[in-house]
Amino acid sequence: MTEITRPEALARVAELVEDIDFTMLTTTDPEGNLVSRPMSTRQMDDAGAIWFFTAEDTEKVEEARRHHDVGLAYCDAKGMRYVSVAGTAEIVHDRAKMQELYSPSLDIWFEDGLDTPGIALLKVTPVVAEFWEPAKGKVAMAAGALKALVTRDTPDDDTMNHGRITC
Repeated sequence: MTEITRPEALARVAELVEDIDFTMLTTTDPEGNLVSRPMSTRQMDDAGAIWFFTAEDTEKVEEARRHHDVGLAYCDAKGMRYVSVAGTAEIVHDRAKMQELYSPSLDIWFEDGLDTPGIALLKVTPVVAEFWEPAKGKVAMAAGALKALVTRDTPDDDTMNHGRITC
């Protein structure tokens, strides 16, 4: 695991989360099953909270209200960058925050914009966040993986940066 300071790790997670954009939000359904669906990240704020828009009358909102513990899984397979967040969810009705985060690209889901009935924010407050990304670039990492394949050895440990933050 890469040794970096907490502020550096949080800043790196924020960069990755906002750059990768789409995540799989995992909630728990009434039967106890884990259920995931794609969500577009609007922001990771300075306090570490991750914000999404949602319609209030959805299963994910009901599941998040019933079981506040959620997971976020970000994956940039081409860039070999990954983020995992375990956190707590809450539904927020803050008009000022909605105005700050809303963009016309969301009109696809909210045809009346911020006046769409039932529009809300889903706020995920991280408890633990982890990230992985190539330490020396994708080409060096691919070369290390190819070497490991040819030599039938495991790849070197220094091919991926890995950080873990307890929030």
